[in-house]
Amino acid sequence: MGIQSRIIKTMHLLKNYIAANKLMSSIVIYFMVSIVFKIGFSIDILISCLWKTLFHFECPGCGLTTAFIKILTLDISSAYDTNPLIFIVLASGIFYIYKDFRKFKIKLKCTYKQHAI
Repeated sequence: MGIQSRIIKTMHLLKNYIAANKLMSSIVIYFMVSIVFKIGFSIDILISCLWKTLFHFECPGCGLTTAFIKILTLDISSAYDTNPLIFIVLASGIFYIYKDFRKFKIKLKCTYKQHAI
């Protein structure tokens, strides 16, 4: 199988995964668009921390988005200074999405095999 056909197959699988996980995909797309606006145009459309708004002090998650933006701009030490939990949350998030995507891929293969029978 050629590289181009594997890329097309992976893109098709990714499109199906996004369609099957509409809520999670919508949240991720919102944050990605917000981060692009923040980095590229200095426009802040991110949702502020509900905990900080209601109780007037920071929760353990405050600063995670800022730390993520700093990682994207390759400012690792500043990201750690903003919120050290970013490295745990980012690794956990990537791991969760990877495992969920693999489970989706296996489920899709089983569905195709059942329809072929």
